[in-house]
Amino acid sequence: MDFQQRAMFKDPAILLAGTVDYAMYDRFRSQLAVAPAEGTIVVELSTLGGDPEVARMMGEDVRFHSEIAAERRFVFLGKAAIYSAGTTFMSFFTRANRFLTRGTRLMVHERKLSTQLTIDGPLTTCVAKVEAMLNEIRSSIEIQNEGFQNLILGSSVSLDEVLQRAPSNWYIEAQEAKALGLIEDVL
Repeated sequence: MDFQQRAMFKDPAILLAGTVDYAMYDRFRSQLAVAPAEGTIVVELSTLGGDPEVARMMGEDVRFHSEIAAERRFVFLGKAAIYSAGTTFMSFFTRANRFLTRGTRLMVHERKLSTQLTIDGPLTTCVAKVEAMLNEIRSSIEIQNEGFQNLILGSSVSLDEVLQRAPSNWYIEAQEAKALGLIEDVL
């Protein structure tokens, strides 16, 4: 990447840091609303993770705006740490539009669930509660795996590899992410 190409990262239009949550989503939407109407829109992020559904909302906004405004190119710049929900957000950018700064780490893991299921009442109601929980888990796995598919599209990483490594938190350094084809380049 030459000097002129690197210069586009100098003043990102959208700067986000911290937990991926509804407050970050508000900051994201506010900055997106005033981002340039054409050209490269750099979205810089550093996060230790957060809510994967908020990450998906921000990602869907990037996807939607990319589709309706061909004159805009949304580019992801990850700094220092892109963990969990941050990696989910990054997966909505095409591989050619993903960049990390030197030493940045991605972290990929499975979605987590913490709940208690109380089974009490008529047997048919008990079965319905168990089935509802199973449906929630199965749906969450499908959503998780869709995100994994987006992340690895165009890379040398297989879905089987992600599914094998994600349960134990897979940390990927920036140069390794480039070598695997998960990102375009390291700045």
